Amino acid sequence: MFYRTAESVSPKHPDKLCDQISDAILDAYLAKDPTARVAAETCGGHGVVFVTGEITSTADAVNVEEIVKRITGDPKIEVHTKIVQQSPEIAQGVDVGGAGDQGIMIGYACSETPEMLPLEVVLARRLNQFIYAKFPYDGKTQVTLNPEGQLDSVVASFQNAPKAELEALIKQFIADKGLNEGAKIIANPAGDWNQGGFEADTGLTGRKLIVDNYGPRIPIGGGCFSGKDATKVDRSAAYMARRVAVDYLKKRNAKEVFVRLAYAIGLAEPLEKTVIIDGQPEEIEGYDLTPAGIIKALDLRRPIYEPTARYGHFGEGFDWDK
Repeated sequence: MFYRTAESVSPKHPDKLCDQISDAILDAYLAKDPTARVAAETCGGHGVVFVTGEITSTADAVNVEEIVKRITGDPKIEVHTKIVQQSPEIAQGVDVGGAGDQGIMIGYACSETPEMLPLEVVLARRLNQFIYAKFPYDGKTQVTLNPEGQLDSVVASFQNAPKAELEALIKQFIADKGLNEGAKIIANPAGDWNQGGFEADTGLTGRKLIVDNYGPRIPIGGGCFSGKDATKVDRSAAYMARRVAVDYLKKRNAKEVFVRLAYAIGLAEPLEKTVIIDGQPEEIEGYDLTPAGIIKALDLRRPIYEPTARYGHFGEGFDWDK
């Protein structure tokens, strides 16, 4: 085993603000029209937010500006939107139950933590949440484990968090978790900072894919999740792949499970449905892996997505984690 490192970002990070805006728009449409097809992309920074995408729905248009101002906390932010209907050439394949795009989706579960995620991912995320509870601003954490699986180093950079207080929080977290108290602690390595979020930087939907998934040790296949309704297999099939991985981990009493699902746009059945259990591959059996089957199994037409955009889509107690 080599050194293992993972990072986490807070909900006020510019990219995460964009993810939350995109998913809040999705939720707003689904609350009015569960069959809405939504692909909402957000780019923001320096007092301006741009929202574009394709939305086809029987519902009246939602108030995008209100959503942006709520999530950013900036009542003066300038909001520009350019939203059109889904391409009819894409729609014709989705209308008959086909996948909304091609792609390969990866599911993963391991026995290393109660969350069934890699330890370095869980520690980076939980540390971020711990610091965010006191300093609810833009911030990042990073955790490195040594080859023996012990805590080697911790990095945390948080807006409005004085270095001494940040170091104290990290030490408290390490002690509370019973981790290696001799680990190297690096707090605000570039110095204390007070400008963060959209004031300091720009953000974009889908730019934190590794944070959203399983950390850098585990491959990812498809695109981002946020802003996409469940006809997009980038999202729905990735969630189902996690559910399948969790199920196989439990019923086989395995240490590590990978799932691979591959789709073609307009076709319902996956072209690949492989599960790899402790290194041994086999074909997945007993699941409806069509987009319609996944949507039904996980009840994905509900407005449930904004919370997924904050700290990761797996290991946070969502239905596909259970």
